[in-house]
Amino acid sequence: MAMLKARSILVTGCNRGIGLELVRQLLEKNNRPDKIFATCRDPEGPGAQNLRNLAVKHPEVEIIQLDTSDPSSIKNAAARVSERLKGAGLNLLINNAAIANPNCLDSETPEGMAEVYKTNVIGPFVACQAFLPLLKKAAQESPQKGMSCSKAAIVNMSSEGGSITTVLLWNSNAHAISYRCSKAALNMLTKCQSLGYAADEILCIAVHPGWVQTDMGTAQATLPTNVSVRDILNTLARLSEKDNGTFVNWEGKAVPW
Repeated sequence: MAMLKARSILVTGCNRGIGLELVRQLLEKNNRPDKIFATCRDPEGPGAQNLRNLAVKHPEVEIIQLDTSDPSSIKNAAARVSERLKGAGLNLLINNAAIANPNCLDSETPEGMAEVYKTNVIGPFVACQAFLPLLKKAAQESPQKGMSCSKAAIVNMSSEGGSITTVLLWNSNAHAISYRCSKAALNMLTKCQSLGYAADEILCIAVHPGWVQTDMGTAQATLPTNVSVRDILNTLARLSEKDNGTFVNWEGKAVPW
């Protein structure tokens, strides 16, 4: 089985759900990263207590304040990560942070659409710009051939809810118009990044984690968080240049755009 060997990883939205579980499972690996930059909006708040507990036990984890809806917060986080890496590059950027609201076509507002888009699309866009120099450095310094998540990669956590082909769960009244539109836009951003950064050998991929049992996934969700994250990490370990610019699920299977 292929192994993820990224020495430095940054994950957004780590105070709960998939982000927190990513940090937890990365720490359980025998070849765990030297540095895990775990970011969230409010590192000192009560919602980040579980993350702080992990950081106390594991010196590899550094919690960094990063609000994906605030470009200045993202840029400050990038500067801090650059300082902590001491001249080394960043191997893997996982844009996991996202928000959602349940509004339908009749109830969604321009303000609601803008708020979700700002966090779910503009946030990952700005984060990739801010961390790009570190990703390029990692790619340039790596002895590996081709592309991989161990070398230099951007992983955008998307959703099949944003698939124009399947429109996952529409018939379950999970309309969430702004969320769906934001994930469709994130998928296009991922494709553009895969084309724009191909010459730098930075792998870019969109991942559907499944309908996961998190606060965002609702009580009806079918996939346990730990199972989703376990399979996501196994999938990331197998990806190569042939997967660049694609949209896959937690098991690595292609998802229709």
